Amino acid sequence: MRAAYKCRVYPTPEQAATLNRTFGCVRFVWNQTLAWRHARYHGERAKTNFAQANAHLTAMKADSETAWLNEVSSVPLQQAVRHQQVAFTNFFAGRAKYPRYKSRNGRQSAEYTRSGFRYRDGRLFLAKTGTPLEFVWSWPDVDPASINPTTVTVSRDPCGRWYVSFAVDVDDPDQAPATGAVVGVDLGITDFVVTSDGDKIANPRSLAKRERNLARYQRRMARKAKGSSNRMKAKAKVARAHRKVRAARADFLHKTSARLVRDHGVIVIEDLNVKGMVRNRSLAKAIYDCGWGEFRRQLEYKAAKYGRHLIVIDRWYPSSKTCSACGHLLAALSLGTRRWTCPGCGTLHDRDVNAAKNILAAGLAVSACGGDVRHSGLSRVQSPAKQEPQPVRVGNPPALGMGRKST
Repeated sequence: MRAAYKCRVYPTPEQAATLNRTFGCVRFVWNQTLAWRHARYHGERAKTNFAQANAHLTAMKADSETAWLNEVSSVPLQQAVRHQQVAFTNFFAGRAKYPRYKSRNGRQSAEYTRSGFRYRDGRLFLAKTGTPLEFVWSWPDVDPASINPTTVTVSRDPCGRWYVSFAVDVDDPDQAPATGAVVGVDLGITDFVVTSDGDKIANPRSLAKRERNLARYQRRMARKAKGSSNRMKAKAKVARAHRKVRAARADFLHKTSARLVRDHGVIVIEDLNVKGMVRNRSLAKAIYDCGWGEFRRQLEYKAAKYGRHLIVIDRWYPSSKTCSACGHLLAALSLGTRRWTCPGCGTLHDRDVNAAKNILAAGLAVSACGGDVRHSGLSRVQSPAKQEPQPVRVGNPPALGMGRKST
C-alpha cells in the first residue's frame, strides 16, 4: 500500500528563495497551460493530451520571454502539467469540477519525482539546492533512514509554515483484532456522532469557537492599506487562525474515526447528500464546520487498512421516521422534533438514537443481500436496495427491505 509522511520543514534563506521561485514557476506553468488549453478548445475545438501540453511547456521554456523557467528544476513543472491532465480527466469523467487557476495567496506546493531529489540516510537533497533540507521526523517507531520515497512534495501554507510529504510504498499493515461488534452511526450537528448503542459524541464546533477571534483579525486586516507590510502581517494572523480551526477539526475527526474503526468490526453509515443540505442557508455554516465528507473519507481508508467493513446505506432511507422497535413509518417528522412516541407500539424514541438503530438494521440487510460493503472513493454508493425515492406510506414497512423493495 501507499503511505505518506508529512513533516515540518525549516529551510535556510537560500533554500526558501529557491523554493519560492519554484512555486511561482509551477503556478505560472499551471495558469498558462490552463489558459492555452481553454483557448485552444474554444478556438479550434481541439482537445489537448499530455504530450501536447508537455510540448507547450517545452516551447515556453525555449521562448526568450519565459526563459526564466529554466532557473528552477524542470521536474515540478512537468508534474504540474501531469496533475492538470489528471484534473481534466476527472472533470470529463464527472468526478470533479473544471480546473481553476492557482493563486499566489493560497497554499503553494511543488512535487518532485525520483529524478528531482536525492534521499540518503535520512537526508533530503532537492534539485537546484546544494544543502540538505532540514525537516523534523515525527514517527519514533519508523526510522527515517529506512524509507525509500517515490515522490517528495514541498509546500508552504498561507501562514508561512513549510512542510514536506514523503510518498512511500509500504507493506500492508496487520489486520486489527476481530471484535465482533457492529454499530450504526448517525451524523448530526449538535451531536456529531450518535451510535446505535446510545453513545453520543458532541460536535466540537471548531469554527464556531474561534469565529469571534477570526472576525476580529479579519476586521484588522481590512483596515490596513493594501500592499503594506502591516496588511501582510495581519493577513498572516488570519491565516494562522484558519490553520488552528483546520487542525482542531482534523484532530477530532481522526480521533473519532479511529475509535470507531478500532472498536467495531462492522460500521454502517448513511450516504449523506451534503451538497444538497448546505443549500439551507441557516445550516450551511454549521454543516461545513462538521466535516462529514472528510469523516467518511477517513472511515473508508481506515476500515480498508485494518480489515473492517464499512457499509453505506441509501440516502433516501427514512431512518429518523421509522420506529426501530416495530417498523412503523411516520408520515412526517419535523427537524425540530428530537423525541417522538411511536403510535404503533408506544415506544418513546430519541430521534438520533432511533435513526442510528435503523441505519444499522438497514446496513445489515444490505450486507445479507450481497451488496458491496466497502466503497472507497465513491461519491454516491449504489446498494442492492433501489435508489429511487419511494412515496411515504404510513404503517409497517417490510422487515427485510427496510421500507424498500429488494432487488
